[in-house]
Amino acid sequence: MNFIQQAYKGKNEWYHYFAAILLVFVGWQIIGIIPLVIGAVLHSSDLGELMEAAGNNFMTLGIDKNLFLFLMILMFALGLLTLILCVKYIHRRKVKTLITSRNKVDWKRFWFALLLWGGIASLVTLAGVFLMPENIIANFKPIPFFTLLAVSVLFLPLQTSFEELLFRGYFMQGFGTWFKNRWLPLILTSVIFGLMHGANPEVEKLGYISMVFYIGTGLFYGITTLMDEGTELALGLHAANNIIVAILVTTDWTAFQTDALYIDTSEPSVGFEMFLPVFVLYPLMLLIFSRKYGWKNWQEKLLGRIEKPFIKEESF
Repeated sequence: MNFIQQAYKGKNEWYHYFAAILLVFVGWQIIGIIPLVIGAVLHSSDLGELMEAAGNNFMTLGIDKNLFLFLMILMFALGLLTLILCVKYIHRRKVKTLITSRNKVDWKRFWFALLLWGGIASLVTLAGVFLMPENIIANFKPIPFFTLLAVSVLFLPLQTSFEELLFRGYFMQGFGTWFKNRWLPLILTSVIFGLMHGANPEVEKLGYISMVFYIGTGLFYGITTLMDEGTELALGLHAANNIIVAILVTTDWTAFQTDALYIDTSEPSVGFEMFLPVFVLYPLMLLIFSRKYGWKNWQEKLLGRIEKPFIKEESF
């Protein structure tokens, strides 16, 4: 059975998805935000200041950057926990089916993608630092930086895993069983993934042209998932990307404002660095993956039909 067909191992009526999505939203955006609100309240003695921060960014209250990052990650961690519980107890299927079509999760794939993309992203980011030094300020502060490094490596994968398992796992499989094909779930999950990032401050600064990057990134993760029949590579890619973004270079106008090694002081602008990953690096990564894992039948894997298989009852 292919990756999308794993959804047929559980309950797939519309009300199962409705209940699960509602609960995930509550766990992620309502319960998950409580610790962040508590932290904001503790850092503010003025109600008006607190309300203004809630409408913009709680970091304006002076919350420690590493604490703020951890509290943000906690929101996604609660979303991930809720998603896992919904798959297990509402859809009544094994959580593994949300991750992979293999007999067990292939962690070697995860680590290969994480280390490869982490290395490439680091080289590209540091190249930008050294090519435009006039816009860069060194920001190495041992205690804040190593705290950031620990938070990023240990906890950021919870945030990225939630997004991957929600979009490339849950939604990809759900749309696949509804529309009985692969191409429409690929497009829908990529567009929704991009739109979800539309609230990021960099979209406001750069304009909607930046959605090319977000939708293109979602498309890259989606193609990787469909071709590899599992999310392990996408999980590694996404984790590496966000860790590198968090620890190497920060600005005062992006979603990740951290105690990174460098601060970019340049004015927000649309440059080649936005399109380089989508049109050069992502295709290169797909080529590497296809050679390493022997991907074939691209047309069938990306455009083919989804049939409901005969399912033998199994415990979850």
